[in-house]
Amino acid sequence: MKKLMAYLKDESGQTSTEYILLVAVVAMIVFKFKNVASERLTKITGSVFDQADTMVGDMNK
Repeated sequence: MKKLMAYLKDESGQTSTEYILLVAVVAMIVFKFKNVASERLTKITGSVFDQADTMVGDMNK
């Protein structure tokens, strides 16, 4: 009985399982919000380049 209880309390193999579950959760979150992040980054970079074009145009006047 003591050996069975010691076996059930042994947590050495759970570490890799926990990491795999953590990676799976992070991957699901990334895939869930991939489109939203892509749209926002496109808007931000577009805005930055538009402002840079305006500044360069103002310098050339």
